[in-house]
Amino acid sequence: MEDCAAVAGRLWDEWLPLSVRRLIAGGLPDGQADARRLVVWLAGVHDIGKATPAFACQVDALAQVMRGHGLEMRSREAMGADRRLAPHGLAGQVLLGWWLEECHGWTVKQTGQFTVVVGGHHGVPPEHGQIQVLERHPDLLRTQGASRSLWKQVQDELLEACAQEFGVGERLAAWKTVKLSQPVQVLLSAVVIVCDWIASNSDLFPYFPQDVPRTGTERVAAAWRGLDLPGPWRAEEPAGDVDGLFTSRFDLPAGARVRPVQEAAVALAREMDEPGLMVIEAPMGEGKTEAALAVAEIFAARSGAGGVFFALPTMATGNAMFPRLLRWLDRLPAPPATRYSVLLAHSKAALNDDFVDLMGGGRRIAAIDVDGYGTQQWRPSDSSRAAAGELVAHAWLRGRKKAMLSSFVAGTIDQLLFAGLKSRHLALRHLAIAGKVVVIDEAHAYDTYMSVYLDRVLSWLGAYRVPVVVLSATLPAGRRRQLAEAYAGKTAVADQAPFHAVAWAGDYPLLTAVIPGGTPLMRYPAGSGRGTDVEVERLDDDVHVLADRLERELVQGGCVLVVRNTVRRVLQAAAVLRQRFGTDNVTVAHSCFVDVDRAAKDAALLSRFGPPTAKTDRPQRAHIVVASQVAEQSLDVDFDLLVTDLAPVDLLLQRMGRLHRHLRGGQEQTERPERLRQARCLVTGVDWTAPVPAPVRGSLAVYGAHALLRSAAALLPHLDGGRQHPVRLPTDISPLVQHAYADTFHGPAGWEEALEAARTRHDQHRADQAERAATFRLDAEGRPGRPVFGWVAAGVGDADDTRQGRAQVRDSRESLEVVVVQRRADGTLATLPWLEPDRKGRLLAGLPLPTDQVPTTLAARTAASCGLRLPIQFSYADVMDQAIDELEELHIPAWQAKNSPWLAGQLILPLDEDCQTRLAGFFLRYSPSDGLEVTRA
Repeated sequence: MEDCAAVAGRLWDEWLPLSVRRLIAGGLPDGQADARRLVVWLAGVHDIGKATPAFACQVDALAQVMRGHGLEMRSREAMGADRRLAPHGLAGQVLLGWWLEECHGWTVKQTGQFTVVVGGHHGVPPEHGQIQVLERHPDLLRTQGASRSLWKQVQDELLEACAQEFGVGERLAAWKTVKLSQPVQVLLSAVVIVCDWIASNSDLFPYFPQDVPRTGTERVAAAWRGLDLPGPWRAEEPAGDVDGLFTSRFDLPAGARVRPVQEAAVALAREMDEPGLMVIEAPMGEGKTEAALAVAEIFAARSGAGGVFFALPTMATGNAMFPRLLRWLDRLPAPPATRYSVLLAHSKAALNDDFVDLMGGGRRIAAIDVDGYGTQQWRPSDSSRAAAGELVAHAWLRGRKKAMLSSFVAGTIDQLLFAGLKSRHLALRHLAIAGKVVVIDEAHAYDTYMSVYLDRVLSWLGAYRVPVVVLSATLPAGRRRQLAEAYAGKTAVADQAPFHAVAWAGDYPLLTAVIPGGTPLMRYPAGSGRGTDVEVERLDDDVHVLADRLERELVQGGCVLVVRNTVRRVLQAAAVLRQRFGTDNVTVAHSCFVDVDRAAKDAALLSRFGPPTAKTDRPQRAHIVVASQVAEQSLDVDFDLLVTDLAPVDLLLQRMGRLHRHLRGGQEQTERPERLRQARCLVTGVDWTAPVPAPVRGSLAVYGAHALLRSAAALLPHLDGGRQHPVRLPTDISPLVQHAYADTFHGPAGWEEALEAARTRHDQHRADQAERAATFRLDAEGRPGRPVFGWVAAGVGDADDTRQGRAQVRDSRESLEVVVVQRRADGTLATLPWLEPDRKGRLLAGLPLPTDQVPTTLAARTAASCGLRLPIQFSYADVMDQAIDELEELHIPAWQAKNSPWLAGQLILPLDEDCQTRLAGFFLRYSPSDGLEVTRA
């Protein structure tokens, strides 16, 4: 009890961000002093439920000693299954409530908001039914008969001693009238969980017989030094003008100036009454990321936030953002010797070299997971298995449930959406985000299913008064309004007029801001003056027509991006184009590459097609990149000509953002081939000769007819207008997006029936998504004083970055992820033969993977870096089950050991020496140039 209370005091004084402390203190009569007392006291009494017969009977020798002092209890066997009705958290909640009622005159309605913190300290607040059942079995808490009064006396003495020791004895009367908000109850629960985990760590707090003689104060001080937790970020509002701020924080090119949208965002952040939500809508390449980080610094200084969470749509975008976040952190002003805890938050983080470099020098502390249920033998088929990279994090803030508590985090949007999913230890996720500024990138990229979770999370972020920055280049106006309303909360939504203005605003760039309970502000910064006119034209969906056209366009050379909506279409196009242009002049990029090859592809694309610098190795001859949607975001690449399958208009505009992205030879683009100095986009993947354009089957499967037909209709004036009516970027971005996503839509004559049928199917699909997402969605914040009993009832258990966990917050089928290795002719296993040496020059190709022992760390990590998510063919239940059964035939017991963190629990896919195999009725072929090809066997 003393250890946990002492840890709580240290966490309050040195680790919790000021914003969290202010929120907890806000509802208490003596403010921060009361808040500290409350946190320390609740941490101190959280295990009072162990002073009960139901808990004490577990070790018979110790129970016999207690019986000798008059504390009678039945044996563990005699209690039987009834013991499960009194887990010590729930038992402690009930005992603390009884003590407050009997000894201090509280009512039942007053106690629950405090005692639920004790009841939920193992990750799940008790439900009303559990409480009622336990109260009908008082013998589990106090043995009935002669010893009942002695049990009560012992429990009351412990609680009274804690009240006096932790300074709340004189405050309980004043607290009787307090109504703790539900966000405060959640934060208190999370802090107590953290305290419990730290104080339960025998590395930090050795058991007394093994501990060296020292005082309690010395014991706590030694543990705190050993834990060595970095404190929160203590931002100071940057002074001076915007130019000085951006020059000092970002590596701007020589002569670069702050863009109007960046300047306006900083001004709005300083102008707002308090930090809140800011939505920044601006074209691709306008510096939204830098604007968000500048706003985050101002918001953090004003709110007391202790860090930043940058949420991105994919692992690839997270990996791209992480080094940018690190460079920004290096430039932040800070006192000497300041340390920050930093995290890359996705399941493959431990395979990221930048993150691994940060992990390298840390001292390891064994993480205590007190909710565990014994040693688990991992099996590849376990749906909840963690990705290999998660299992090697050993420092205290790298555990699966604690990692998000790091101060600075870049990760996938899933990590944020999990905060809206009823799940075990949800309070820890809420504590993690409650103390940060949250930045949500690519807000247009999230469908209805994900948006159901995002909107609920935003409502809780508003309740926590967490500053939020939302970024998008192509955000529909209706979605903008939904985001603002979700964050502002119930009271603001009652006044609809200001939110109508948010939904009708057609300006671009556009800034929208709102504080919790407030009304929106909007600002309309000018564009930067950078722009591109893109001529749009139709192209028949025939790969030979495509090849013929590119032969004409590339007679003088040039770089072309061909974007297909499915991997199958990528590979089909690449095969024909290689016949025409040569293998070396066609590059393939899509999602079905092993992780290390995918990272190498991204790096090569940036090197060859990135911004014009001395380091860019842009091809001098004609070159074609055939890519899937991976080319839409995160990569700053620049092409002379774009060919794209028809896609929703916002995604088409994202793709156009890769066209003439940078100036090459001034405004006239004189360094580009003469034929390609005018930006052009050829739209294919459609039968344009049909009465209503007919997208190809693959595109319909990915996006649906509704979005595709609306996109075609919105682009029709540009498709028909030729050179006289180009798409003007960025001027036309917002009009095109708002037109395509408007509630009322008038399409071309003759399209009405097709559009209406597509609209009906789309509305049904959205309604179905919303209904399914709501099943496990967290409830909205309840009224102050109402305990969070049953807060995560009927939830999903643990929510984490596993294939099952991700499927909870994304409307996608479960996917199979495998580790790809090679089986040699002699039957032995090895890492893939084409891998390049690592940054230290160590060879990675063909490393032996023995099956009778754990491979070397280098070989195991190299194998794990060749993870591959199998395509949708393997996501159907019967195929997935068959694939798992076949893959489990290569279950290697030696790799499941505790000292095999990289490969334990992984599905291993061995390729033969020709890089081929069969799986679940499919023929699989892999190459580093084309990735995975799947055909029916």
